[in-house]
Amino acid sequence: MVHESLKKYFGFTAFKEGQEEVIRRLVAGESAAAIFPTGAGKSLCYQLPAMLLPGLTLVVSPLLSLMKDQVDFLVGKKIPAARLDSTLDRQEFNTVLEDARQGRLKILMISVERFRNERFRVHLARMRISLLVVDEAHCISEWGHNFRPEYLNLPRYRQDFAIAQVLLLTATATPRVVADMCGKFEVGVDNVTLTGFYRANLFLQVSPAPEPDKDSMLVQRLTDTTLQPAIVYVTLQKTAERIAALLSGNRIETLPYHAGMKNEERESIQQRFMDGSLGCVAATIAFGMGIDKADIRSIIHYDLPKTLENYSQEIGRAGRDGRPAFCEVLANRDGLKILENFVYGDTPEKAAIGRLLADIQKHSPGRYEVKIHELSQSLNIRVLPLKTLFVYLDMHGALRPRFSYMKDYDFKQIEPAQEIIGRFQGERRDFVAAIFNNCHAKKVWTSVDIQVVIENYRAERQRIVAALEYFDEQGMIELRSKSIVEVYEATAESFDLDELTEKMFTIFQERENHEIGRLQRMVGFFESGTCISHGLARYFGQDMAGEGCGHCSVCKGEKVKLEQTAKLPDLESHDFTGLSAEFIKVAGERLCVAGLTRFLCGIFMPAFSARKVGHLAGSGALENYSFPRVRDWVENHLQPGNRL
Repeated sequence: MVHESLKKYFGFTAFKEGQEEVIRRLVAGESAAAIFPTGAGKSLCYQLPAMLLPGLTLVVSPLLSLMKDQVDFLVGKKIPAARLDSTLDRQEFNTVLEDARQGRLKILMISVERFRNERFRVHLARMRISLLVVDEAHCISEWGHNFRPEYLNLPRYRQDFAIAQVLLLTATATPRVVADMCGKFEVGVDNVTLTGFYRANLFLQVSPAPEPDKDSMLVQRLTDTTLQPAIVYVTLQKTAERIAALLSGNRIETLPYHAGMKNEERESIQQRFMDGSLGCVAATIAFGMGIDKADIRSIIHYDLPKTLENYSQEIGRAGRDGRPAFCEVLANRDGLKILENFVYGDTPEKAAIGRLLADIQKHSPGRYEVKIHELSQSLNIRVLPLKTLFVYLDMHGALRPRFSYMKDYDFKQIEPAQEIIGRFQGERRDFVAAIFNNCHAKKVWTSVDIQVVIENYRAERQRIVAALEYFDEQGMIELRSKSIVEVYEATAESFDLDELTEKMFTIFQERENHEIGRLQRMVGFFESGTCISHGLARYFGQDMAGEGCGHCSVCKGEKVKLEQTAKLPDLESHDFTGLSAEFIKVAGERLCVAGLTRFLCGIFMPAFSARKVGHLAGSGALENYSFPRVRDWVENHLQPGNRL
């Protein structure tokens, strides 16, 4: 059956390695995991079963552009698929929801954050879901290279909505991470399909590159037009801009791509690269997921990749057409401190953890509500580490996540309120009247005071939201929601504040050490003198026969040692006052050793946005020094009266 369906829906006559095994398990009603390298056909593992399973396949994907590309492909194959994201207008959004509820869709793609949306959960409860697909499933593991705490709630969502089957997809997971993510979703080891990471058509090169020589080496490399289309990966946004200008100035048309650019600009550059009208992109890792271009001939890492997982994922975008492709790292240790500093920026201050726990203790036992972005600024903890902290507090029994809701609902009136009320009879009419009688009209938008309706009419919040959704679907109003609030139950009134603060801080320090160690292991891997291709495959759990691949720089006799090529002045030669005075003035009462250290190392924190402090003297001036050294230097120079 699966072979006939493959031909019917996709026009293919044969499966790629591993696909049939995964698909047969899903069609048989089992859950599965597919650990395939980038470009090896993971998407078909859910696309074909979606047409054979009775209900809807719900796909959790981490990137909007990836969702769009997948849906465009499926619609082109006449497969009923859609996505829910912020680019859809009201009518499109409502149409997708209605099609999903009525069974007219077979595949619906969403972000993991969509599950927290109160409005979406109301609709999801009315859909028949056969399969939950988790793309980039390694994100659920705290030992993965881009752990996302929102993913940890997916097993709970699966239970909430009684989804029988799950498919886990990833291209970059070590054996430890595979075991972790499968354990969380109860996927048996026998249902894990790993096809291997070895790519015979990629030549992997690690080239010693003193910092002053990297520009000329890069230009020389890409002057060879057979190495285009090409992606040049860099660490910093400003480096992407500089490298694009450098290459374009040497008649190699190149555009930068990074998260600091406007969405429309990034989309235009990506489209030009995909259609072949642009041969080269200088990009941060913001350019990657969803880049399914078959003929990329080279991937050049101008800066060291962040991890071996990132390296594997990024080089995996080359040569997907099976033809030879070239992947090179211009290697030295000069940028290593910048990568390490990103890690240090994610460790919350112990005092900030203590302030949060003290506030939780005040609410214990009882309801604890959080606006995550406001709290991030208040505590000066980045959003991702703050979400991670809440996950750890859940694990340690101090909190239990309950639900999230949109604090504010407002609407534009399309039909007069009295006409809407008049459509209903009896108790339902009274209920609808209670909603409209507890609204506050402004010039364009009317806000609903949900709490007053709950208290005065004794209605459940879910019923009120469902009614507003119905009015919106029927075209009576145009509804919008904003200001998400996360609701927890504070459960541990008697926890020892100092003890739990120390425990949480220690966990983050251990994660910090783990990530720094991951960087050191990557450098050690490049310096190891063993076959790069085989070593990479073994890192991801693939057994490789033989001593070497014959198509990497090590197998060609080139062993490297990564050197620190730029000579940095001694820290004591820098003018502490000149570098720090402006920030100290702006920081005011929020000044602390860690905050000033992060400023000098170019690590911007929520309390001091890049827009606010990025232009100050000293911003990022010491980014090439190690964070611990700069922190000690700051501590020695900061006047005691200025410390927190």
